[in-house]
Amino acid sequence: MSRSLKAPEPTLLDRAISWFSPESGAKRMQARMTMTAMGGYSGASKRKRSLSAWNPSAGSAAADLLPDLPTLRERCRDLERNNPIGGGAINTVVTKTVGTGLALKSVVNRQILGWDEDTARDWQRNTESLFKSWAETTACDITREQNFYGLQDLAWRSVLSSGDVFPLLTHKERPGQHYSACIQLIEGDRVCNPDNKADTETLTAGIERDADGEPIKAHILRSHPGALGVRERKWDERPFFNERGGRALLHLYRRKRVGQPRGVPYLAPVIEKLKQLDRYTDAELEAAVVSAFFAVFIKPGPGGDLSPLASAATGNTPVGGDRPADRAAGGWDGTLSGGIVAELDQGASIDSAAPGRPNLAFDPFVLAMLRQIGMALELPYEVLIKHFTASYTAARAAVMEAWQFIRGCRDFLGNDFCQPVYEHWLEEAVAQGDIDAPGFFDHPLLRYAYCGSIWVGDGPGTVDPLKDINAAKARVDLGVSTLAKESMLYDGSDWEENHEQRALEVKRRMEDGLSATPASQPEDQLPQNPDLPERT
Repeated sequence: MSRSLKAPEPTLLDRAISWFSPESGAKRMQARMTMTAMGGYSGASKRKRSLSAWNPSAGSAAADLLPDLPTLRERCRDLERNNPIGGGAINTVVTKTVGTGLALKSVVNRQILGWDEDTARDWQRNTESLFKSWAETTACDITREQNFYGLQDLAWRSVLSSGDVFPLLTHKERPGQHYSACIQLIEGDRVCNPDNKADTETLTAGIERDADGEPIKAHILRSHPGALGVRERKWDERPFFNERGGRALLHLYRRKRVGQPRGVPYLAPVIEKLKQLDRYTDAELEAAVVSAFFAVFIKPGPGGDLSPLASAATGNTPVGGDRPADRAAGGWDGTLSGGIVAELDQGASIDSAAPGRPNLAFDPFVLAMLRQIGMALELPYEVLIKHFTASYTAARAAVMEAWQFIRGCRDFLGNDFCQPVYEHWLEEAVAQGDIDAPGFFDHPLLRYAYCGSIWVGDGPGTVDPLKDINAAKARVDLGVSTLAKESMLYDGSDWEENHEQRALEVKRRMEDGLSATPASQPEDQLPQNPDLPERT
């Protein structure tokens, strides 16, 4: 079906050309009409009724985000606290990303350092052991409340619920502590412009940047703007980099637009849908509760007195006379309860409601909405609501799809949080002489070589363990994977530690007269206990 085209409105330049040369003006308007007829994208049409009122603004990343950011934070935190789907989504992403914690696996650059394999292995194991002595205690937290793995959980949860968080890498001397390095997590609300100044080209949302957009320092309010009691309206300036160029203050957030100054909460795209779905669920629940009541209404007789049967059923036997006030003293208080028997006034009528609950369309509709929410959150709805009732292939596809998203989250947390924290600790350990790293403070390339690492977390889980382990064996046999990679993918363990423990177990079993593998031990070769009678 052809559509009618509206002639473009002549501009001031068009009118001027037409006034001096009507022929040129006509050709110009004809060319513009041709371009309009050729069209571009139908989604950009402003003549269609369905799109005519849709005129979003074309602001910068800061202009689109910052005016709405406080409201987005408040609503996302409320959904995390009170909405089962919103809170469950954040809990799932945090659990799958962090789990028991991302552990350090030191991987130095042997080519730059000129080390052989044995030297590198010894240095890496010593460094990992010393780092554990700091990371597995609360000495790494300035509040002494959590260890490093708990801080990972809290930092990542803050990014999801608030959009961003600011980890401060600092030092605090404490009695009985070997290392003074510690971390202070600063909630994003506290980073704001001093005295509520307007944003400028160099100061935006509490962060000062240079002409290239590099962050220089942050203005941090001493107390939370929503704190109870006295609020100290004073700001401290914290630089993002120290005098040696190392990280001093981290800004942990996921950047989605060029020039984006602050982070967007994870639930921001689905706030309205989650809230409306919450209201709909409450309404259905209330309707189901009302429909579950089975009420019996008993009317008084002509004289206003209840019959003996009605009095026994309602418990409203008149006390002290037949006056309505006497009956009301022991009568029905109007509160509904299951199986209620209620007395009505003389002449009252009954109008019963039939809510028709449970609603058979409730579950399909909710699942359809959850599919949309899951797409926005990059979580298949099976993972979002922990609903694995389809086939093995479908369930595994859902888990693997979610795992791709979780891997990206884990890489982000490892690179932007764990790695700077590790370098912050390693700097002090080298300075104290606990770790031998010649040239660490002298050359950036050597520092990079020493700081190489990967951060290993829990495995993605499995739907069918036997199928997965056979697939892992096939990958290793084919040469497309290694035991180290498969160990990390399975449960986040270290292959070398597994190998050493396995070698010890095999040695002990053979020393005790057993086969290397328990499953391969024939029953007639099992060692017999002479104190027990022989089996017949």
